[in-house]
Amino acid sequence: MQRSLYIDADKCTGCLQCEMACSFENEGVFNPAKSRIKVFNFHQEGRFVPYTCTQCDEAWCMAACPVDAITMNRETGAMEVSDATCVGCKVCTIACPFGTINYNQDSGKVIKCDLCGGDPECAKACPTEAITYVDADATGLDKMRAWAEKTDNAAKAAH
Repeated sequence: MQRSLYIDADKCTGCLQCEMACSFENEGVFNPAKSRIKVFNFHQEGRFVPYTCTQCDEAWCMAACPVDAITMNRETGAMEVSDATCVGCKVCTIACPFGTINYNQDSGKVIKCDLCGGDPECAKACPTEAITYVDADATGLDKMRAWAEKTDNAAKAAH
């Protein structure tokens, strides 16, 4: 069974526990700037929205990588960056339409969510369950795909 992160922005309080847990798990420090998940603060609306890699089926980051440093983990479904292979060219950061791949100045490599090997720390740390790790079918992925296909077909018809 494929699993994925489900984010319910209505439950997010902006506590940043997800960012802290992620940075500690992946970088060994409590530093939100080094987190692979970000909480956007929409001041005008008084809302917080956690955001991270959606592990796209057609991963543009993976297709764009000139050295094949990004591969899919068949067990978790996560697109993972191999530090040993990554040359830090940042092409994947440009290819990602969602901006969820970042360059790590310290390592000279790119970083992105890898679902913590199938046990995401951000979900475990979230006190309000704004971030949960669920069966991928429960995330509305099919609805998103149907909407994307409909939008794509409308765009093709317009041309």
